[in-house]
Amino acid sequence: MKKLLFSLAVLTGVAAYAQTPVGTVVSNFTLTDINGTSHSLFNYLDQGKMVVIDVSATWCGPCWSYHGTGALNDFYNQYGPTGTVQAGAAMVFFVEGDPQTNQDCLYDLPGCNGNSQGDWVTGENMPIINLLTQASFENSGMTIDYFPEMYVICPNRTIIASGVAGAIGTVANLTTLLGQCPPPASNPADVAALNYLGSLSHCEGSYTPSVQIQNNGTSPLTSATVTITQGGNTVSTGTYSGNLATYGTANVTCSAIPNFTGGALNVTVTTTGDASAANNNANANIAVALIAASQYVTVNITTDRYASETAWTIKNSSGTTVASGGGNWQDMAANGQTVRTPVQVTLSANQCYDFEITDTYGDGICCQYGNGAYSVVDAVGTTLLSGAEFGDSEKKPFKTGALRINEENFAAMNVYPNPATDAINVSFEAVNADYSVDVLDIQGRVIASQAVNNVNGTQVVSFATENMAKGNYIVRIASNGFTTTKSVVVR
Repeated sequence: MKKLLFSLAVLTGVAAYAQTPVGTVVSNFTLTDINGTSHSLFNYLDQGKMVVIDVSATWCGPCWSYHGTGALNDFYNQYGPTGTVQAGAAMVFFVEGDPQTNQDCLYDLPGCNGNSQGDWVTGENMPIINLLTQASFENSGMTIDYFPEMYVICPNRTIIASGVAGAIGTVANLTTLLGQCPPPASNPADVAALNYLGSLSHCEGSYTPSVQIQNNGTSPLTSATVTITQGGNTVSTGTYSGNLATYGTANVTCSAIPNFTGGALNVTVTTTGDASAANNNANANIAVALIAASQYVTVNITTDRYASETAWTIKNSSGTTVASGGGNWQDMAANGQTVRTPVQVTLSANQCYDFEITDTYGDGICCQYGNGAYSVVDAVGTTLLSGAEFGDSEKKPFKTGALRINEENFAAMNVYPNPATDAINVSFEAVNADYSVDVLDIQGRVIASQAVNNVNGTQVVSFATENMAKGNYIVRIASNGFTTTKSVVVR
């Protein structure tokens, strides 16, 4: 479901969305404005201008609210080609990003084939572009994900800011960004460490760093060296050789770091005659996977209002999906959250896995439309990974442990019948120990509990359901610091 930004809270940037991220190097576009003038993005960037693009739709309420602030036009009047503060420092475009509406909608004329909030043109000085196709804009690498969406691009063709227009499009913020763009290329040799591309999480064994470099020099870059240190010691190196044009980028895969245990990595890229050391460095912090108590893990998901957008997978080290969920949950009628039935997954012992949660709209599961969250916990209740706020997806690793004797017995736990109508029966194998057997609602509250002390062999514990409301419940067994759970439905 397409979620339009129809609230002041969203307009001012409370939530995170799936726009093309900061650090992305864009491609060129050539678009014609409503006055018939053609505009090449790279033409303005090559002149050393920062380019600001507001992508809106004539029918969009939050777009109209931002438009009404006058911020975009004010910035253009101050920093555009004839700006009163710093003429020629920037270029600004207003892009009507819905190809289904015609040009009359920009003027709020009777010939508008859709809806319009008003006259978007009168009093505006920046070029206004009415897209005929989204591809004509998105081929640049900047996606149209929602309205109003803003992109700010520096002369080195790199996005320095992207997001909700109302959040980043104030005159004060755009002026600040203007001072943060790197200067245009002016020296023959100047290489930059643009982005760290390696994985930010690691399970075990060797780890391979990867770095994106950019030629900020006026002459072609033919060679560069990447050095990666940790704690002052060189742990990995890489080289580039080729013919990289000004503002061109290349990805350098560096040598593997054996037996890597995570931590902070410092990247330095250099080339012969490098004119500036200020752009030579990048940093990355690599998280290491936690190890589960056994091969039994439980996936807990709380979805926001738009639950149908959320899904998750667990994949093994070969990339094969071994468990999954979501993708077909029902949306709520209003903002809120729903605790989904925990899913217990049996995996192989002593193996690395990746848990990935996705959101098809790209705004995660928290917090604009409800307080969603996720976690993966092991059999003793230790949280291996968790999160809530992300964009399109979030991936985190974990590793399973080896079974102990008590865990083998818990593995034989059975809850029946399921669904249950009159009683919930819980069977398990006991080994001369004390056990606590609980029934919890989906909010985690204990609604029934029985203690079974100093027992051995097969045990069966029953709970009457006459006082339980219909719905989903969790059965939990705990003993000697070990916990296991299974879900059950009462009808």
